[in-house]
Amino acid sequence: MPGFDVRVNSSASGPWASGRAGRALHDYADDVEYQVAREGERMVHQRLRQVLRHPTGYYQSKISVDRTGDGRYKIHDQRMIYGPWLEGTGSRNSPVTRFPGYATFRRTKPLLDRKAPQIARDLLARYRSRGLI
Repeated sequence: MPGFDVRVNSSASGPWASGRAGRALHDYADDVEYQVAREGERMVHQRLRQVLRHPTGYYQSKISVDRTGDGRYKIHDQRMIYGPWLEGTGSRNSPVTRFPGYATFRRTKPLLDRKAPQIARDLLARYRSRGLI
């Protein structure tokens, strides 16, 4: 019976083979998280400018974005002693006092969640235009 041999030679090249695409996707994901966190920080500052009656600037200066131990980003007030009171989650808020808190972080989160997809799309367009993804 007649037969034949098949030999296939292949070579991989390009961003997937070199690992550049994987690195670019990782960088993109990290960049999205960071940019969303920065936007959240901006929104918290904007809200504080609206609600604080006698701002000294000290509390606002403590609002920052930092990377946590698991590699994520966190917007926080550096554990200011009166941060929970301003937020309205402290033990000295209503009903102990009449001050219910400003709920700055709690009100900002859903607004930021709605903005996050657009931030990701804008960054993806930027990465694509540079040929990174």
